[in-house]
Amino acid sequence: MPAKRDYYDVLGVRREADEEEIKRAYRRLAMEHHPDRNAGNPEAEEKFKEAAEAYEVLRDPAKRQSYDRYGHAGLQGMNVPHFNDAQSVFDLFGDLFGDFFGARGGRRGPQAGRDLQITIDIELIEAARGVTKTITVPREELCDECGGSGARRGTQPAPCKRCQGRGVVIQSQGFFRMQQTCRGCGGNGYVITDPCTNCHGNGRVVARRTLDVAVPPGVDNGTRIRLNGEGEAGDPGGPRGDLYVLLRVREHPLFQRDGANLICQVPITFSQAALGGEIEVPTLSGAIQHHLKRGIQSGEIVRIPGKGMPSLRGTRHGDLLVAVFVETPRHLTKRQEELFRDLAEIDQKHVSPERKSFLEKLRRFFAADNPSPDAKEEKSA
Repeated sequence: MPAKRDYYDVLGVRREADEEEIKRAYRRLAMEHHPDRNAGNPEAEEKFKEAAEAYEVLRDPAKRQSYDRYGHAGLQGMNVPHFNDAQSVFDLFGDLFGDFFGARGGRRGPQAGRDLQITIDIELIEAARGVTKTITVPREELCDECGGSGARRGTQPAPCKRCQGRGVVIQSQGFFRMQQTCRGCGGNGYVITDPCTNCHGNGRVVARRTLDVAVPPGVDNGTRIRLNGEGEAGDPGGPRGDLYVLLRVREHPLFQRDGANLICQVPITFSQAALGGEIEVPTLSGAIQHHLKRGIQSGEIVRIPGKGMPSLRGTRHGDLLVAVFVETPRHLTKRQEELFRDLAEIDQKHVSPERKSFLEKLRRFFAADNPSPDAKEEKSA
């Protein structure tokens, strides 16, 4: 008989490993050498049973202490199981396998209902101030007539004869056991022989539920609000699912959103840009007056603190970013035209610094591209 390997080496853990490390190591090995994944592989069979034996010893404080002191000899008389087939492993560690390989022992408990999602549109001003929206959601409810059993009132579903009420059937081929959902009952473990006339044996009916959804200030496009227990009904005795409300914020005619900040374009006249002065600026709470500095340029951004969107998780507000642009008039009155002509004559005499710089660059560019005749003669000489 070959000597037994050290249990710590079998699981690949340190001797100081805690209970959680040992459990994780065993789960990994059980997943790797599971019979359903290694059909016809006797080496995997032995490693599967070997890992189970090592885990059985090291998970038990008394057995582990004795093993640490005396090795395999210290386990004599301590009721250490020797696994002969996969089913004996499943019987001892079925709860551990259930998380990884499905419910081998049969049906699980009542299942929770499905989550639902609904999309609603709100205005930007509603996103800023908060709002309560009333929604109507179609969802599945347990049938009142049969209580969700699907069977006519006064009767009970019958256990499935194919799977004996387990919901699964197991096919054995030597050591290997393959589990499949029972086709006779669809995994329920029972069949409806006398269906309910109200739900036709489904156990569920579609109903419309009206709810009020409180939308907090500061929400954005794509924000989801979770309503616990407002999804579809679960199995009888199981919890309901949840309802998720997805928010879609409509575009605003004046404002664009950039996180907590708002961006607004405001047209101004030549005289306002040159002289500065008061302009009217829209905000979500109404129009305000803002003083422009003299000589502001078209496209310049003016920041007005605290006039943006509120934060969803605090009291701080974003800023309002006002992009000013100089609007060129398309139609002039006679008086306006006279004034602009006078201004044009003045501009010819008193050139602005930016324009003067541009004209100088333009002159140098053309001079380099078209040298004078004298310059050409000097170059040839």
